[in-house]
Amino acid sequence: MAGLTNWAGNISFAGPLERPSSVPELQELVGRSEKVRVLGTGHSFNRIADSTGTLVSVAGLPKVIDVGDGGVTVSAGLRYGEITAALQARGLALHNLGSLPHISVAGACSTGTHGSGDTNGPLADAVNAITFVDAEGDLVTVTRDHPDFAGSVISLGALGVTVSLTLDVQPSYEISQVVYDGLPVDRLGSDFAEVMGSAYSVSAFTDWVDPDVMVWRKQRAGAPIENEWLGARVADGARHPIKSMPADYATQQGGVPGPWNERLPHFRLEFTPSNGDELQSEYFVPRAKAAEAFEVLRALGNQLAPAIQVSEVRTIAADELWLSPSQGRDTVALHFTWIQDEAAVRPVVAALEDRLNPLGARPHWGKVFAADAAYLRSCYPKVPEFVDLAAKYDPDGKFRNPYLDTYLGRA
Repeated sequence: MAGLTNWAGNISFAGPLERPSSVPELQELVGRSEKVRVLGTGHSFNRIADSTGTLVSVAGLPKVIDVGDGGVTVSAGLRYGEITAALQARGLALHNLGSLPHISVAGACSTGTHGSGDTNGPLADAVNAITFVDAEGDLVTVTRDHPDFAGSVISLGALGVTVSLTLDVQPSYEISQVVYDGLPVDRLGSDFAEVMGSAYSVSAFTDWVDPDVMVWRKQRAGAPIENEWLGARVADGARHPIKSMPADYATQQGGVPGPWNERLPHFRLEFTPSNGDELQSEYFVPRAKAAEAFEVLRALGNQLAPAIQVSEVRTIAADELWLSPSQGRDTVALHFTWIQDEAAVRPVVAALEDRLNPLGARPHWGKVFAADAAYLRSCYPKVPEFVDLAAKYDPDGKFRNPYLDTYLGRA
């Protein structure tokens, strides 16, 4: 399909796009194809989803939102905003959400997308069962008690085409979102535990040059609102993560209580937050190394400045999913929204990794990074086990592409 690109427009996809309308049609398509990769909502910034063979969208599969004793089973192509609205209507909730409700549940889970919160694991941490079409076109279901489960949820599309996931749910809850201006950047490091532990979900925004940091505190409704806090003050109006941008698309702020699904994301489902005029990178550092990472970033601030739009700091609780950026360790996520200029961004990314990699930084699988396969294998310790698992479900490499061959290799 000519002109098919990712959301940011920096990746053009080579293969034809198929959009099956039923699971049996998908099974037949996968079974007869030589090469297959799945396109989600296009929010990856590298060639993780590309293929020289057939590209598949699961957005045309029947929409399923089925609440049962085991949680909620949802079809893979649904966006989080669709799922969460349906759960809220039933008085139910998920443990956390990413900044965008526009992303698909399968795409987000398979690449390690996350929200924030000291006690919150990544979005994939809510998955308790996953069903996918394997290389033979057969349906495979892997549940949390299965020995393959830890390698099957964040799988980068290497095991098959996901058709549904079952997610843990809990009773609905309300969140009040309060934005603070003017947190002194020094306090982000010196008072890190207090800053990030001050609410259920916390995000800090900076460009690593400005002496002040903007902090978004998403707290359980009913918690007191401090007008002044650690030298910061409650914002006098709505804010966008990028200070120069209008806040029209941002979720409700000002401490107004509201449903979890309308406060945990940064942006509203009914709006597109931008036109994709950006590139993104993200690095996951052990929480114990947070202060050192901040010193590195402040030292690089002037070097980052020509390419950066904003950087976001979040926390993620440790989990045991093999390819998770927070596997085995409590984690600080350092996100970078860059200008959409590969020539300007690539040297900055390389310089950034030269300084962050000695701290054990793991790059996000779906974003712009410079690390090679040897480094990824060193910082994602479960890669060898995952490569063996992928060979079990896809022995001939039907779901492989140059990206996976480069960074994961073969069994």
